[in-house]
Amino acid sequence: MTERRGNFRSILEKQGYGIIGGHSAVKVCHWTKEKLVNGRACYKSKFYGIASHRCLQMTPSVVWCEHRCLFCWRPMEHMHGPKMDLEEYDEPSFIVEESINQQRRLLSGYWGDKRVDSRRIGEAFEPRHAAISLSGEPTAYPYIDELIKEYHRRGFTTFLVTNGQNPDALEKCDPTQLYISLIAHDKESYKKINVPLYRDGWDRLNQCLEIMSEKKCRKVLRITLVRGYNLEEPEKFGKLILKADPDYVEPKGYVHVGYSRKRLKREHMPTYDEVMRFGKRIGEAIGYSVADSSRASKVVLLSRGIR
Repeated sequence: MTERRGNFRSILEKQGYGIIGGHSAVKVCHWTKEKLVNGRACYKSKFYGIASHRCLQMTPSVVWCEHRCLFCWRPMEHMHGPKMDLEEYDEPSFIVEESINQQRRLLSGYWGDKRVDSRRIGEAFEPRHAAISLSGEPTAYPYIDELIKEYHRRGFTTFLVTNGQNPDALEKCDPTQLYISLIAHDKESYKKINVPLYRDGWDRLNQCLEIMSEKKCRKVLRITLVRGYNLEEPEKFGKLILKADPDYVEPKGYVHVGYSRKRLKREHMPTYDEVMRFGKRIGEAIGYSVADSSRASKVVLLSRGIR
């Protein structure tokens, strides 16, 4: 990472990130630790069958993002972007190999923890799922499609989480599961909540929703709900959801943590019951049904058919 980004790198390392090469990073998820120590899995395990202790959370574009979302827990004020501006990029094979090495390094202390089953930590040292999100926008990395293929070659499944700002890149990607973050129902609320850096950000997002409708992988729309911003009129999301034609919709409550506390207040957090009501109203409007939920994570899973 270049010298001008050194300050951000220092912030990330203090937060427990493992830096990879010039633009990538890994961070052990809270739920990976929970699974190892207490046997508790995250909602992605409940919804999609992911083994939380074998999940590797990474990003190939740690300091680049096209949005400055109010609800983001990351230090968006220190981010760069929207476009990665490097003279050269690390190869996908290098990033994958080093992401595994960094995950093992960050987990190494759990071998001496008496609360952790030795079989489970052994499995954690052989991750089988890559959650490509974490920080920054993954599709800003110009070889994101090759990175996904490299993880697949090594026996991983992949979740790609994107803000929908790079349609050309998304067109080439074939992850196991594709997430698009849909936070606003119209252009004005999009500008207010997502704070886009591209003037045509709303058009880019809509183009990505259309691309999603054509994908053959499992598809999910994530709606992070912020009271006073996008919680109050769920039916207005209907047309955009139908345009994307996802298998699932995940309304999820904003959590007042990290750097988002500098932008929003605690009262902007919705309750689980509010999230559930939002989900049911959307489902009734567009023909999806509540398939599952997690009170601990304040998230509801809507399905358009049989899971």
